[in-house]
Amino acid sequence: MANKRIVLYSTANCPHCQRAKAFLKREGLTFREMDVGRSARARKAMERLGARGVPVLLIGDARLDGFDERRFWRLYRA
Repeated sequence: MANKRIVLYSTANCPHCQRAKAFLKREGLTFREMDVGRSARARKAMERLGARGVPVLLIGDARLDGFDERRFWRLYRA
């Protein structure tokens, strides 16, 4: 399985973001978290993606809006 770069755009009070973060940690995957609630840089980066809400995961060249484990693994293993 390829070791793809993972970026998680999130906010501290988003339960779906917390679930995604817990999943990534539990699976031992390295990821970068961009808190759009605390960082203007993260907000701007997310705006450039055209995303409207969190969580947004960038998995290599793929993008996952929202969080679903099966969809995550499909993109990660592709």
